[in-house]
Amino acid sequence: MLKVAPIFTDGAVLCRRKEIRIFGEAEEGAEVRCELRDEKDRQLARGCGQSIGGQFLICLPAQEAAEGCTLTVEAGNERFRAGDLAVGEVFLAGGQSNMELELRNADGGKELIPVHSDPQVRYFNVPKRAYFCGEAEEAFRNARWRKVAPGSAEDMSAVAYFFAVKLRRELDVPVGIIDCYWGGTSVTAWMNRDWLCRTAEGKRYLDEYEQKAGNKDLEQYLKEEAAFQAGVDAWNEKAEKYRAEHPQATGAEVNAAVGHCPWCPPAGPGSPYRPAALFDTMVARVAPAGLNGILFYQGEEDAGRTDQYDVLLTAMADCWRTAFRDNGIPFLIVQLPMWIDAGAKDTFTWPVIRLAQAKVRDTLKNCAMVSLPDQGEYDNIHPTDKKPVGDRLCELAKAEIYGLPGKRSPRAVNKQTDGDALSVILDMPVRTADGKAPALLEIAGDDGCFVPAEAEADGAVLRLKAADVPHPSHARYAWTDYGTVNLFGENELPLEPFRM
Repeated sequence: MLKVAPIFTDGAVLCRRKEIRIFGEAEEGAEVRCELRDEKDRQLARGCGQSIGGQFLICLPAQEAAEGCTLTVEAGNERFRAGDLAVGEVFLAGGQSNMELELRNADGGKELIPVHSDPQVRYFNVPKRAYFCGEAEEAFRNARWRKVAPGSAEDMSAVAYFFAVKLRRELDVPVGIIDCYWGGTSVTAWMNRDWLCRTAEGKRYLDEYEQKAGNKDLEQYLKEEAAFQAGVDAWNEKAEKYRAEHPQATGAEVNAAVGHCPWCPPAGPGSPYRPAALFDTMVARVAPAGLNGILFYQGEEDAGRTDQYDVLLTAMADCWRTAFRDNGIPFLIVQLPMWIDAGAKDTFTWPVIRLAQAKVRDTLKNCAMVSLPDQGEYDNIHPTDKKPVGDRLCELAKAEIYGLPGKRSPRAVNKQTDGDALSVILDMPVRTADGKAPALLEIAGDDGCFVPAEAEADGAVLRLKAADVPHPSHARYAWTDYGTVNLFGENELPLEPFRM
């Protein structure tokens, strides 16, 4: 009956300098004993607890970084042992497809995978399962930690990989990544029903989905899902063949040749896209393990669906902190980069999400954000150069979590009107990378009608003017789904988009 959660199997990384929580299943009422020993077989910690409702949770005192540890858990005559554990920094990497994009599909991944070796960097992929069933239970029981070694990590989040490798080098301690993501998912899929219903916006998502799904049961949903997947697979086969024959083809040209992808997944009780789905089937499976931080890259799916993304993202962060029993877990957000489909019109929905993400950064405790206005790809919603994202997250973590020198993007902090001009004050000097005038800056008067501004950068001040705005009072920067930015700080990071 003794079943220790798979996140504590051989090679696991336990979070350092925080309470270590070991949990799993045991016979009702059984006393469960736990011991952690180092590579010299010296006892680091021990604890005990009781199985209640078939579940146990044992809390061990915080430890410093260590390697080669052994974990032993006993209940009655049953005994569990895991070896080669490490104590270090543990981060959960969550979100949708841009966090999900695997190392094998990222720039440089194919070259790195055969040769890289960094056994102090390890990862645990939470199985992607949208509903509970025997197969899902087996997949989770079989999930294991893996080390970064030649031939491995091909299925690791590329963003998390580059973050972890850099962080391990900077701190010289083991780093563990819990990969927990699913492409195409709304932020509402990643919090439980209770937290969804605490906000009017979360309740709206829930009600709209339930109305769309109707009363269909799981069997009916699975039939519809199989038909949908068959259509997507057939389209992918045609599209891949066309791209092989026309490697420079844009997305619009592919669609014109083979038709649009039939992306309309059915709604129902087994869908990964339903509100509250993946918190229960994925996040809750690894909670309440100790975390040193959370990396979250998501928002694409909610663009155009809500103007209150900040409310939803804040609720999700609070939900996760509650689940992991730590209201102070550092929460590092990846702000959406630039993107637009070839030939498409600007919807101006992505800048709304970017602004909401910045608002969460400014209002949620222990929260920080990396900005990526220079990292988008035209006609590709999944930029493949993930190293800058991981590197910037690491720089952010150094500054915000570890108190080390780190780099972050310049930000607008104030504005002032001087006659027919508006000055935007930044928190550090900027320059144009191409020697041209600053791009994507706009100003407006009290009517809120923005027009392009004539702009110049003078150290940490942007001076903006426009003939059609004699009394400017508002400014914004990079207010577009897709555009080319040219303002960068002396640390070579781009100016963060703003509206003020």
